[in-house]
Amino acid sequence: MNNTVKSLLGVAIIIFLGFGAYCSLKYVDAYSKSIQPSSFRSFSVTGEGKAISVPDVAEFTFSVITEGKKDIAALQKTNTEKVNKAIEFLKSNKIDAKDIKTESYNLEPRYQYATCPVGGGVCPPPEIVGYTITQTVSVKIRDFAKIGDVLSNVIKNGANSVSQLTFTTDDPTKVQDIARAEAISKAKVKAEMVAKAGGFNVGKLLSIYENDQPSPMYDYGRGGGAVSMKAEMAVPAPTIEPGSEETKITVTLTYEIE
Repeated sequence: MNNTVKSLLGVAIIIFLGFGAYCSLKYVDAYSKSIQPSSFRSFSVTGEGKAISVPDVAEFTFSVITEGKKDIAALQKTNTEKVNKAIEFLKSNKIDAKDIKTESYNLEPRYQYATCPVGGGVCPPPEIVGYTITQTVSVKIRDFAKIGDVLSNVIKNGANSVSQLTFTTDDPTKVQDIARAEAISKAKVKAEMVAKAGGFNVGKLLSIYENDQPSPMYDYGRGGGAVSMKAEMAVPAPTIEPGSEETKITVTLTYEIE
């Protein structure tokens, strides 16, 4: 093999090795970017979006509380009859069955405690003197014109406690989408401003993180406290105003720096 061929072969080997090293470096760099962009090559911005909605669902709970002696069957019969009467009233006022839900059914003993002997000694065990049954039902009302009348008359028809009136949106997706779009738009504008001030360009979007702040469920009553109505408070029917609620969504966008 003459010297010319040897020289060309040496140059080719050097070029091949150099190209291979270059490709390796580019691969390592691209791979490192893909698995975890370094903090000095990326930056994050946040944006908050808001949307106002008017609640379209009112929800409250009513309870039938029945106290008696040790005849549990009689207590259950009385309690069930009152609950069924209240539910029949709701259905007769066009409240859908899907909007009426039994939340709890509790049977609790009532005790009588004996006086312990003066000066010490063994205290007699408490004695069960009766039972209390509490059945609680939650109700959704979609026609707000009925709220006051339903709250007043559900007691007349069997319930002896009404509480936890709240307002919410049945399908919050639409209002959340509006708030989300505003949040992302604000974050994009902020990213461009940060890049301009920092003297670099905004690269590809690396991640989006959303901090969803759920829509509040407003309680009816002063200071947001739940309203609680007893039988003697059932008349006249109260005027109920649902007001409005604000949905907030905050997003964080992370971009690559170019």
